[in-house]
Amino acid sequence: MIIPFLSIIILACGSPAPSPVKDSTIRKSDPVTNRLSEKEKIYYNNKIELLYNTSLKRTGFNGSILLAKNGEIVFEDYRGLINFKTKEAITANSTFHLASVSKTFTATVILHLMEQGKINLDDAVEKYLPNFPYHNITIKNLLTHRSGLPKYDHFMDGTRTEMVMVKNKKGKMIKRLRTFKVPIAVTGLLSNQALLAYMIQYKPAIESMPDRRYSYCNTNYSMLALIVEKITQKAFPDYMRDSVFKTLGMTNSFVFSIKDTANYVPSYNYNNSPFKLEKLDCIYGDKNVYSTVRDLLKWDQALYEGKFVSVETMNMAYQPFSHEKKGQKNYGLGWHLYINPPDPTVVYHNGWWHGNNTVFKRLISDSATVIILGNKFNRSIWSAGKMSSVFTGRPDTTQLEQ
Repeated sequence: MIIPFLSIIILACGSPAPSPVKDSTIRKSDPVTNRLSEKEKIYYNNKIELLYNTSLKRTGFNGSILLAKNGEIVFEDYRGLINFKTKEAITANSTFHLASVSKTFTATVILHLMEQGKINLDDAVEKYLPNFPYHNITIKNLLTHRSGLPKYDHFMDGTRTEMVMVKNKKGKMIKRLRTFKVPIAVTGLLSNQALLAYMIQYKPAIESMPDRRYSYCNTNYSMLALIVEKITQKAFPDYMRDSVFKTLGMTNSFVFSIKDTANYVPSYNYNNSPFKLEKLDCIYGDKNVYSTVRDLLKWDQALYEGKFVSVETMNMAYQPFSHEKKGQKNYGLGWHLYINPPDPTVVYHNGWWHGNNTVFKRLISDSATVIILGNKFNRSIWSAGKMSSVFTGRPDTTQLEQ
């Protein structure tokens, strides 16, 4: 049911929207301090509920949703079951697999270690993983998906992606990615360490030379998690628990690993069929952070306020690093970016893994956040991120990465 935090006063749909922030930059140097009036809260709640009912609720949404402005929750709902077998209902404390939203944590931990002087973004990966079989790849290349590394979710699962030269309709030779089937060399649940060992032994072919182009690749962030372990001398789940989640009061957040398999709760396909544990499900860094919408709001606010890394460092993370193709979409240090001047840059990360699909959308110039977590596959979750339009006063026509 929808969590009631507003009074029962109903404003007419035609009421004027609160004036949005006009700042067109993505930088924010001060913590969020502007409290919303009761009238503003009611306005946002009514507008969001209307969009929620028409764009998400009617599609069979099974999950949790939270929208916030200036750090204050203006809409929140929990709907459906966290465990279809036990019929356990979803509540504010129900944890969801964040899928690739996990990358925002891995990247920011690397930036935290950089601020501590323990790592340099221009360091080669081999400095921390001595047997790493690929050369001239930097930490920044991993963060920005510019390493050229092969995708482990392909080569560990029976496929290989390579760059090939083909003729286009005009007879001109151009580069294209093609995917080929390859023998599956390993079975059973894999760890990050086992993934690295496989790469050392078989050295799957790279997709491109380092820093030549952007190619979204989960391998990058699984290697970053190993680098965090090397530097901190702690298992990545333990470091995240002790140095991030506890520090920021994220009491319902954790990193799933092989030791947690006995407590695995599946996600579900659109037809309610559960996803069983599979070979790649215990690799972390690129995925496997479990959290709640309220804990993610704490993460969001910590980034605004410089509680874990400085605001200046986060501003650097929100800069685009791939310019070989013109367009509005880019990638920073752990964040997707939608850049469409003079509109403010949208900083976001969506995610998908099995039946889990997620939205973490941050309108930094408006101090607004959209968080949607689902454990039953539903494509409408990604498009529902457009509910952010209530904060900007502008229709949202963006098509963001899923």
